[in-house]
Amino acid sequence: MDDERHSQFRDAHTDRSSAEQVPDTPQTRAPAYRLAFADPDFLCRDELRPVRLQLELLKPEMILNERSIESTVVLFGGARIPEPSKRDTARTETLADLSRFYDEAREFARLVTMKSMASYGRELVVATGGGPGVMEAGNRGADDAGGASIGLNIVLPHEQAPNEYVTPGLCFNFHYFGIRKMHFLMRAKAICVFPGGFGTLDEMFEALTLIQTDRMNKVPFLLFGEEFWRKIINWDALADAGTISPEDLELFSFVETAQQAMEVIDAWYSDQAC
Repeated sequence: MDDERHSQFRDAHTDRSSAEQVPDTPQTRAPAYRLAFADPDFLCRDELRPVRLQLELLKPEMILNERSIESTVVLFGGARIPEPSKRDTARTETLADLSRFYDEAREFARLVTMKSMASYGRELVVATGGGPGVMEAGNRGADDAGGASIGLNIVLPHEQAPNEYVTPGLCFNFHYFGIRKMHFLMRAKAICVFPGGFGTLDEMFEALTLIQTDRMNKVPFLLFGEEFWRKIINWDALADAGTISPEDLELFSFVETAQQAMEVIDAWYSDQAC
């Protein structure tokens, strides 16, 4: 019914094409004459920020809905962590040692994607930031399994570009960090955090805060590499100081391997089903 109703009106694509064919005159050459939705300069004005925010929310959401993707498993982690075969290129010895988590992320994503394919790719689709390092490993593992994966990229002056393993039709690009992080969490059925830097910490703490404050449902929240995370963050000191509650430390679990992570996720949802 909707298609029949809308088909009675001239569509936007047709009008945009027609507008490109008008005679070249001083009037049609002026920016004011451009169709508003086909005018990049207009859309980039400061006053249009609310519209751009809405567009970044809508575009991935509509495409994911069209692909019938119901839920995701999110992988956060450092862009600078190399795969083990390239550990010699690491900037520091610590990064070289952390390269083992590239393989764990890759294997974890492969296992998750095998499970996802049982639902025809609708559930538990791997989602990463789409960049290098741990993100590449996640998309690569999904590709190893022959499944699709999501990449939520963002425009940065350095470092960030889509890796070759993201499913092309599910590779998105963002201007706003906030909208990008919303899309990470909107469908998340599990959140897995690998060693990383400021970006990883930002993503991890925003997700933990949403769960802690009951703004988001609890999901399996796994931190890969207990030694790394306990060295970087004194979790117990936060509880001892009273700035978080002792029970907040139960919002996440430490794991070391892909297999451990799968066991925790399977147990979580098995308990929920009981």
